[in-house]
Amino acid sequence: MEQSSSVGELAERLRRELDRYSHGGKLPSSRALVERFRVSPVTVSRALAQLAAEGLVVTRPGAGAFRAGPRAATAPAGDTSWQEVALSADGAELVPRTVDASGVTVSLAAPPPGVLEFNGGYPHPSLQPERAMSAALARAGRRPGAWGRPPLEGLPELREWFARGIGGAVTAAEVLVAAGGQSALATALRALAPPGAPVLVESPTYPGMLALARAAGLRPVPVPVDPDGVRPGLLADAFRATGARVFVCQPLFQNPTGAVLAPGRRAEVLGIARSAGAFVVEDDFVRRLVHADAGPLPRPLAADDPDGVVVHVGSLTKATSPSFRVSALAARGPVLERLRAIQVVDSFFVPRPLQEAALELVGSPAWPRHLRTLSAELKARRDVMTAELARRLPELALPHIPSGGYHLWVRLPEGLAGTGGPGPEAESALTAAALRAGVAVAPGRPYFSAEPPAGHLRLSFAAVAGTGEITEGVRRLRAACDEVFGTGPR
Repeated sequence: MEQSSSVGELAERLRRELDRYSHGGKLPSSRALVERFRVSPVTVSRALAQLAAEGLVVTRPGAGAFRAGPRAATAPAGDTSWQEVALSADGAELVPRTVDASGVTVSLAAPPPGVLEFNGGYPHPSLQPERAMSAALARAGRRPGAWGRPPLEGLPELREWFARGIGGAVTAAEVLVAAGGQSALATALRALAPPGAPVLVESPTYPGMLALARAAGLRPVPVPVDPDGVRPGLLADAFRATGARVFVCQPLFQNPTGAVLAPGRRAEVLGIARSAGAFVVEDDFVRRLVHADAGPLPRPLAADDPDGVVVHVGSLTKATSPSFRVSALAARGPVLERLRAIQVVDSFFVPRPLQEAALELVGSPAWPRHLRTLSAELKARRDVMTAELARRLPELALPHIPSGGYHLWVRLPEGLAGTGGPGPEAESALTAAALRAGVAVAPGRPYFSAEPPAGHLRLSFAAVAGTGEITEGVRRLRAACDEVFGTGPR
């Protein structure tokens, strides 16, 4: 076995050899395994840890690794059918408590081997600052008190860093450190609206937010967006019609459309919400995934909000790693204490080592270098995907090419033969055919809280290994379109 062999490969080799040993029998020493398989001691240690986690091996410090004893007989299956009644017995509920996570899991689950990931919600590992994060975590672990209990609101220095990033008059005292953007959004929705209440959302919008709202017993009410963001006239109409007290939006590189709220609409949106006595939850999730040709970015809405209308959510996760779950909630006025109380009740606090690592990372010279590299790479990938779509799939409409984020939002053509039109049936057929062709895509239906006006796909250009996989993925998508809708340009 070569030095580059993976932990998984070594674990599989050892797994196949376990039958050579009796239960309780000792495996060869780590040194012997290193010499035999020509791998590093770290690889051996991790492979044994994997087998231990599977219950196949027992490791004893100072003694070695041993084959685990026989597994206990499987207990007889019980009858859980009673839970169907218990989970739905409250007849007074205004909104069902069933939780549909399918719109979220489509961008979280890894595709099968050999399938290109056009449905991913995070940058590929090659775009993540893994060395810088590892170094930051190592330095953080050596900080005095790094493993102690942090302040409930978060480390003061990290809160200050987030406040500076928001700008305006926002101070560190108005910032809470949270465990990723999804957790922060959940806290905000629970704080601002009681179960059964309406909440205004952009249409289309992020499926994870729709799932959060419904899980909290809220009723998402759609407000359409165009290339300039949410339409203020329709937003005002929705507030009047519903009496809602919350509007959730993504003013910068909106997910999924990529739209940026136009300068002329920013103050109007805040004014409409203020007149309605409502909060605006600003999900500023992708500010650090700006493309190299974007130009100066507009400030967060929270930076221009002296009246506490905006509850701001910002995150480090998209620009770092799915597991680097550090974010911020910013608000002013009495709502800040409610946000803090809900967060404390739900999770106590964000682990201090992770907060310390975030401080180490954003304060290092590697951080601005990483952001510049990421910005250039995202632009290059976007350009390749848009060019390939125009060349191979001109029938898919691309109404807006974003200058930030990690995906494109394409509209399926009208009158698709044999699919019942351009709606959910066409999406489902094309999504399934694409998977058979070796590329995973995200259907558009989960991004709408009501009936969609057309069929769409969201195509991520950041989750694959490089531009070569983008070109190949579009070719496979062309084959899927040919299978479902008939032949077209190649």
